[in-house]
Amino acid sequence: MNAAEARYVQPKAATNFFNETVARLTRMGISVYGSRVLAVKGRKTGEWRTTPVNPLSLADGARYLVAPRGNTQWVRNLRAIGTGELRVGRRTEPFTATEVADDDKPAILRAYLKRWKFEVGVFFDGVDAKAPEEKLREIAPGYPIFRIEPAAR
Repeated sequence: MNAAEARYVQPKAATNFFNETVARLTRMGISVYGSRVLAVKGRKTGEWRTTPVNPLSLADGARYLVAPRGNTQWVRNLRAIGTGELRVGRRTEPFTATEVADDDKPAILRAYLKRWKFEVGVFFDGVDAKAPEEKLREIAPGYPIFRIEPAAR
């Protein structure tokens, strides 16, 4: 495993507080700037695990989940299981996920940072939406991204 694959940023207390607040509001049906609760079955336990996420929708209709903190547990579970749910209130959207290749990440990272840098910028070490293409390619391996598509119910 190389350094980019091993990249994981441990959440601080403030991050945990923020995430729990967003998750609580989202579970109540109040989406915070597009937030959803991601539910993925654990790769070892098979039990549902949840965390708040910011799905990214692009103009072409493609949707993505970006992991700003790197190889988190939800990333590992989604890689292993390949399916999950996005929840807001009582609405549940099942999806299938395909991991995006590093070469395809720069445009997605740029769009993600443009939309959510105010919230996740701390995890990007000063890189923002105006970064040169080369810089986005350089950091891409440390930021897992999944393309999500609706699953058959």
